[in-house]
Amino acid sequence: MNLSGKLLIAMPGMGDPRFEHSVIFMCAHSDDGAMGLIVNKLAPGLTFGKLLKQLNIPAPHDPVRDIPVHFGGPVEQVRGFVLHSADYDGEGSTLHVDDHFGMTATLDVLQAIARGDGPQLSILALGYAGWGPGQLEEEILGNGWLTCDASPDLVFSGQDEMKWTRALGTLGVDPILLSSTAGRA
Repeated sequence: MNLSGKLLIAMPGMGDPRFEHSVIFMCAHSDDGAMGLIVNKLAPGLTFGKLLKQLNIPAPHDPVRDIPVHFGGPVEQVRGFVLHSADYDGEGSTLHVDDHFGMTATLDVLQAIARGDGPQLSILALGYAGWGPGQLEEEILGNGWLTCDASPDLVFSGQDEMKWTRALGTLGVDPILLSSTAGRA
């Protein structure tokens, strides 16, 4: 099972409030573990413009393009990641996830966005979600997550509060019918 480029959808009652109603884009998944970014929870009180000022990155365009800054996950919350469309290549610093998505974790992508020549679509995330070897697979088997295909429309849409419901809809699942308890037949 390789979930790189897929979405994880948190099931009700998964037990970790940090991931309640989360939609996570999976940047990497292998036998060594997994890494993803939550794409539907904004970082409170932080804007792209404020972040550029903190990092002393000049922004020649005013106003600066409004890029959502998300809570990417509970690991390394001071580290930034940019999930973006595949049209950007950070000169060896970009992880090419698939034909639609890339992820860059270096300042060059922020500088390019500030100049107006960065990726067409992007989400900035602080922190990430990470799993050790076999951990994510166990959580999926324990009914903690559903998986679905990721589309640029779903991932980069500005309607963060609707992404969980929309992701479930791609599977034909009505959130009202989900139970927080799992059963076995």
